[in-house]
Amino acid sequence: MKFLIAGFGSIGRRHFRNLVKLGQRDIIFYRTHQSTLPNEEIKGYPIESDLKAALSHHPDAVIVANPTASHLDVAIPAAEMGCHILIEKPISHSMERLDELERIISQGSAKVLVGFQFRYHPGLLQIRDWIQQSVIGDVYFVRAHWGEYLPDWHPWEDFHESYSAKRDLGGGVLLTLSHPIDYLRWIFGEMVTVSSVLGEQNVLGIEVEELADVVIRFQSGILCELHLNYLQRPPAHFLEIYGSEGTISWDNITGMLKLYRAENQTWETSPLPKTFSRNDLFLAEMKHFIQIVSGNQAPICSLEEGIEVQKIITAFYKSAEAGKKISVS
Repeated sequence: MKFLIAGFGSIGRRHFRNLVKLGQRDIIFYRTHQSTLPNEEIKGYPIESDLKAALSHHPDAVIVANPTASHLDVAIPAAEMGCHILIEKPISHSMERLDELERIISQGSAKVLVGFQFRYHPGLLQIRDWIQQSVIGDVYFVRAHWGEYLPDWHPWEDFHESYSAKRDLGGGVLLTLSHPIDYLRWIFGEMVTVSSVLGEQNVLGIEVEELADVVIRFQSGILCELHLNYLQRPPAHFLEIYGSEGTISWDNITGMLKLYRAENQTWETSPLPKTFSRNDLFLAEMKHFIQIVSGNQAPICSLEEGIEVQKIITAFYKSAEAGKKISVS
């Protein structure tokens, strides 16, 4: 297989290393040379600074790992060439041109995988299984929280210049920390109404929202509180689920998954394997993508699902702007 990686920031580098680890060597890079990371690791590999030249290598698959606002600038030409696509989350910074990408994909045989890697997390996979089995009865309330201090993410660069901090690159907590939006929908189903408030403190001196609070109503009637922020030290990322027969608690930082059964008033704990690392999620994602390119599997997070997340994020912004609850549809 031949892979083209568009973008060589931290996520592009991670995808490259995982491809090599999985035995893939035929890799081309499309780079605009805006990343602050060194190039020594990819010496000897073809590097193009023009997308047309990069696609002229006729890759089987394209990994879209450039800033969010530029995703479709790569994905649409790649789709027109019939390439399979792994596109980083979220698929874009707005709904513009997503219908064009969807139309091109629907007319060909190429597949799109959206890079919401938490779908491969063993804790969340177990939670989804428990919810489907009604282990804690009827779920009535969910709380999801992710806070992480932005300046600590990439110590080698000025966080003010990172895509996460710049509006024209597709930054802000709703876009950059969108993983919970995907896994909440994946576990609990469609969201029907949202009511959101964006923080206005401007603690970090950046041009995008640093904090967001959202109340979500699911089609099933489940109520959810979602909190995202760029400000929290130490970081926290957790999910709490309350049902008629018990409680589920998951902590991404410690890896601990807990289940409370009301019938016997006991907690059951399920720690992650000692060998587990964050990269296991990305490695599982890349293994899956290779199987998609080989024609052996269908995407577990399709383009259509990525577009649904984009619709939800758009609804969050619209709700905050209007100052009221709105429908996702």
